[in-house]
Amino acid sequence: MIQYKINEIFETIQGEGSFTGQPSIFIRLQGCPVGCSWCDTKQTWEIELNDEVTKEVMLAKSQETPQWASFSIDQILTLVSERGYRAKHIVITGGEPCMVDLTPLCTAFEVLGYSTQVETSGTFEILVSTQCWVTVSPKINMRGGYPILHSAMKRANEIKHPIATEQHVDDVKALLAEHNVENTPIYLQPISQKNKATELAIEMCIANNWRLSVQVHKYLGIE
Repeated sequence: MIQYKINEIFETIQGEGSFTGQPSIFIRLQGCPVGCSWCDTKQTWEIELNDEVTKEVMLAKSQETPQWASFSIDQILTLVSERGYRAKHIVITGGEPCMVDLTPLCTAFEVLGYSTQVETSGTFEILVSTQCWVTVSPKINMRGGYPILHSAMKRANEIKHPIATEQHVDDVKALLAEHNVENTPIYLQPISQKNKATELAIEMCIANNWRLSVQVHKYLGIE
């Protein structure tokens, strides 16, 4: 029986990409070796045995911590039901969720009428259901040294790239050319909502007919 290491589960509004504004249930998995310098969930990087806690302790967390708990698929489904969540869109994120096989989890939710989405760095094979919406946020030349996989770029339903400088734009252009990406929606996301990054993102979106992702949840001050 598959056990997923979960850092948190919560209901909110999706603030990024194609599903911006969509009521969503976020399932955040523990573990990520990619090492993005601007990561805003660094508490999910390490899987330490001494950070494993009971499900009750994990669910009671009131702040970001590296504590995680193991859940089976049935336990996740039961939790979503017991908490009375009304959103019908599931977002599986991390950490790096594609370090594990997500197909059974996606399928279990889809059978119940949910839509599913996975947010990944594109550095691990993407094992999801055929219906799952895949957001690849390619992490190029990060500390972990993981390459972006061709299979991930081809599976992507959207590509969301954080930027702060023109070099970041050049990097994603080179990546798109390398993997022959043509019709996938491309989103630029200003890092840390800084004015300079936002202005650059807007300029580059207009110049390349790309789209802007502004992390609406952070402007609203919600999770």
